[in-house]
Order: sequence, then structure tokens, then C-alpha cells
Amino acid sequence: MTPIKNDPITVEVVRNAIVAYADEMAEALCKSAYNMMIYEVRDYCCGLIDTTGRMISQNRGGLPIFLADLGIAVEDGIKKYGLKGFEEGDVLVMNHGHICGQHLNNVVVYAPCFHDGELIGFAANRAHWVDIGGGRQGFGSNATTDIYSEGLQMRSLKIYKAGELNDTLYQIIQDNIRYPDASLGDLRAQVASCQIGAKRYAELVARYGRGVVESCVETIWEQTDKAARQVIERIPDGTYSAESFLDNDGRDLATPLRIAVKVIVSGSTITVDFHGMHPQVNGPLNSGRSGGIAAARVAFKALTSPELDVNEGCFRALNVDLPDGTILSARPPAALGQWSIALPTVIDTILKALAPAVPELIPAAHKGDMGGCSFFGFYDDGSRFLLMNIFGGGWGGRPHEDGESAAVSVCQGDVRNTPVELQEIKYPFIVERHALRPNSGGAGEHRGGLGIELTYRCLRACRGNINFDRTVTPPWGLHGGHTGEVSVAIIDRADGTQLRVNKATDVHFTPGDRITFLTAGGGGYGDPRKRSRTGLDEDIANGLVSREAAVRDYGYADTQMPRRIAVNG
Repeated sequence: MTPIKNDPITVEVVRNAIVAYADEMAEALCKSAYNMMIYEVRDYCCGLIDTTGRMISQNRGGLPIFLADLGIAVEDGIKKYGLKGFEEGDVLVMNHGHICGQHLNNVVVYAPCFHDGELIGFAANRAHWVDIGGGRQGFGSNATTDIYSEGLQMRSLKIYKAGELNDTLYQIIQDNIRYPDASLGDLRAQVASCQIGAKRYAELVARYGRGVVESCVETIWEQTDKAARQVIERIPDGTYSAESFLDNDGRDLATPLRIAVKVIVSGSTITVDFHGMHPQVNGPLNSGRSGGIAAARVAFKALTSPELDVNEGCFRALNVDLPDGTILSARPPAALGQWSIALPTVIDTILKALAPAVPELIPAAHKGDMGGCSFFGFYDDGSRFLLMNIFGGGWGGRPHEDGESAAVSVCQGDVRNTPVELQEIKYPFIVERHALRPNSGGAGEHRGGLGIELTYRCLRACRGNINFDRTVTPPWGLHGGHTGEVSVAIIDRADGTQLRVNKATDVHFTPGDRITFLTAGGGGYGDPRKRSRTGLDEDIANGLVSREAAVRDYGYADTQMPRRIAVNG
């Protein structure tokens, strides 16, 4: 067959169309979802997949740790049913731990796209359900030891077959989750999102023809791959190594977990070698293979093509060497409830390995934590509530500027925290303080970003999970920069007692208890004594760095303290 030669204008039309369709899917999901983890936090991704499981496009703003891994779920369905096993009107639901490698709350829904009766691809999304059954609520629990205790597993099951609802599967889901209205509402939103994506992609194929569209997509992948390789070719060939540690697995608090990586640069390819990773653990701080691949992809894309849209071509120059049985590639039936906790530090460590080769590109370590809180309980009428929120923290100082403050982790991308007003309206809590945490950023020529201080006051009895990382091992500095402050949670009981907590599951709270979360700051970059006096004066005046810390860490020697012009609240 003679290859189709596309003109540049058609390629650009297709390039923008396929991303626009993914964005439209995301908008529909966001606006019709039932739980705040989707419509406020935006813990989801949407995309188009070809008939072999490759990523055609993904929405802008999707979670980085969902980078181009929707295809894994779809590919498993293709293996199960065969391409002829799909009909128009089918919709499938998928969260199987061994295949998807994530906690079971991250549910994939996908639908086949047809044009003139021919299967041309799939529309897919992944979204965080507030509950999937099992023995844990919310996130942050360290109680589980196998996947079976973490909830329902669904492996490419048809929730709709040829447009007809599978009432039996729907009933099974409804009867086995704590918040069926929210989760099934989210399911319907995901279905609608996929239907939009399938319709739009079929319209594009109807306009140009399948051969032209797929040829354009291949051209886009090749262009993306070429751009990534051009960056790699500027990195000196070699093997670069780094290691770091996670605090612990959340159960054995005395044993740190080693993260060791090698990054091999050869010509226009990069290989990330994870053979030095800690073995899988007995608790839920594991991911399947997709977790390790996601970490490598986030670091790789941040380095090579941060501004380009996500598609299969982004990662052709990346190889991932990941043995089975590590915390990033756990064997079944490992628990996966805390699957993402390790990933921010893994990404930081990959970048740390490359710091000697490309010092102008690599920042110091960021807060390295997927931290958040879950509070859950009952109202007087017997109905349940579940408050979930994610926290910002400090990012590492950069080669030419300070790190960002109060930002979510590198794995979370454009997600948002839950608005204070909505938390207080919907849940029995008062947010008494939400402010920057002074002195938490590591000192440096370019200071690490600041963590936050967030205080909740309970209005009724409930329980909760607390799960930070970087509570023992702080975010590191680079090139003489200092470490950032570690994370900690402080419980001030209504009876006057106080407890400092790093990791705890199913903690009981009573009315009047206060829980304060102090998140980690980013590491500093460069010698603190080289920081500009103007920058340090502004830090002191704005309450970001205390005078005492300025004297201790920066050698600040002025006798007159600058006028304080702003305060956290």
C-alpha cells in the first residue's frame, strides 16, 4: 500500500482536533461528576486510544502520573475480547490492580469508537471514586495487606453492552460501596465523557478518512519523538546514579525504604534502571508496573518535552528497566492503596541523578509527598460523610529562581485543593488557618518554596487517616543549598493534650479537636550566602524567612530589621 502523504495544514488540524476532543471529554466529566475529587480537585485524565492501545491524545491538565497509561487498560480489554468483540454502544469499566497498578479507586471507563461500522479507536478516562468498597475509607490508610481487602476489582467488564445497561454489574457496584450515589454518579459522568470522545473522533474520521487521520497521528508522534530526542542528544552520554529514601512503609516505621536509580544516556535515548529499588512491602505502599513506568515518564517528559501535548510519541526514546517485585512493580496480591506515595520522591531521584550532567535544568528536591487528609463519620440521621483534601508544599529552588510555594506534588500537576468554603459547607469542620509555613523552604542562593500550615477544627466525632512522607528524610538541596523542613501533623485534643503524628490510620477525633498539618518545604539551590540581599530583605519583610533564620542560614548581618509588609493572613 502506498503511504499516505499528508500536507502540513491537515496535520495541524488533526493535532489540535484530537487534543480538543480530549479536553472536551475532560470538561464534560468535570461538570457532571458528583464528587469533589473530580469536579474540584480534578483527579482524572481523558484521552483517545488507537486499536492497539497507543495514546492518540490526552487532555491538557491531566494528572502527570496518569501519563499515557490509559492504553494499558484498553489493551487488556482488546486481549480479552478481541477487536471484533466490541459493539457500538459498549462501555467498559476497569480498575484491576494487577493490570492498572494503582489503587482501586482510580476507575477507568472506556468506549469503542466506530465509523461506518468499523472500530477505529477508543475514548477513555480515569477518575478517582470516593469509595470502591473494601476495608478502608478515603486515602491514607496503611491497614491493608493485600488487594482483596481494598475493594472491588473490575477487569474490563461491560457496564453497557450495545447500549443496554448491565443491571447485574450495576447492582454489584451499588451494593458494595459506601457512597453509591457519588460513585455511580461519577460512573455516569465518565460514560458521558467517553461517548463525547467517541463521537468527536468518528466525526474527524468521517471528514478526512481513517487513513489520513491515522497517518497524521503517526506524523504527530514522529514529530514529538524527534523533539524529545533533540533534547537528549544535548545531554552527555553516560550512566548517572542517585539514591534517596522514603521514611518507611507506614507500618514498620523504623525501616526506611531505599530508592536507587540509574539513568543511562546513550545518543538519543534514555534508560531508567530501577534494579536498586526496595522490594515490595507487606502494606499498601506499592504500585504495579505502571507506577514505576509513570514515574520514569513524568521525569522524562519534564526534562525533554514539558510544553508538548501528551501522546505516544513523547516516550519512544525512553526505556524503563524495572524488575518484578519492587515497590514500583509489586506482584499480586500486593496491596496498592498507597500506590502513589513513593512516586514524587522517585521522580526527584531520577532528576537528582542527572543534576551533574545538566545542572542548568535540575531543581532541588520538592516536598516529595502526595499528602492529604481523609476524615469520615456519620451524621445524626445515619448518613455518611467523607472529607478528602490534598495539600500543597514547597518545590525545590531552581537554577535561576526560587521554588514555588504551596504547590501540589510533581505527580499531581494541575490538580487543585478543595476550596475551604465548600469543605465547611459540606462537612462538620472549620478551617481555622491556611497559610504559608515560614522558614520551611531550604536556604539557598535560590530558596526552596514554602510548605503550608493548615488547621482543621472538628465539630462532631469522626475518624481520619494521616499519611505524610518526608517526615524523617527532608527534601534535599543541591549545589550547597540546604534541606527543606519535614512534614508533620499535630493533634491538639479538646482536653488539652497534644500529639505529633507522621502516619496514622483510623484516628478517632472528638468535637473541639484541632488537627494541624505542616507540609514540607523545598530544598534550596546554591550557597545561601550568595542569595541577593534584595531577595533576602523581601523574604524577611514578607514573613517568609524569620530574622533569626536569615542570620543563621544566610549570614544576614544588618542591624535594622526591614519593615514587615505582609503576613500569612
